[in-house]
Amino acid sequence: MLATGKTLENVFKALKNHGQPKQIHIISVIGSKKGVDYVKSIFPENTHLWIAAIDDELTSKGYIVPGLGDAGDLSYGLKL
Repeated sequence: MLATGKTLENVFKALKNHGQPKQIHIISVIGSKKGVDYVKSIFPENTHLWIAAIDDELTSKGYIVPGLGDAGDLSYGLKL
């Protein structure tokens, strides 16, 4: 899921220590317009986004609306 793009930014920063790829392909089932715009602003030009659906809205917590109902967090059990 590509909601805000912050997680992908952290992954990209960690991978930079291992060299610069010729191309980057990011595949996501669902994303937000804000997240797509953010990723485009921080990733190099050779980055390709493959996203099945892009929703326009995020909640104040950064969840996609209507999204998948917090699927990423809930897939690992109940929230504390």
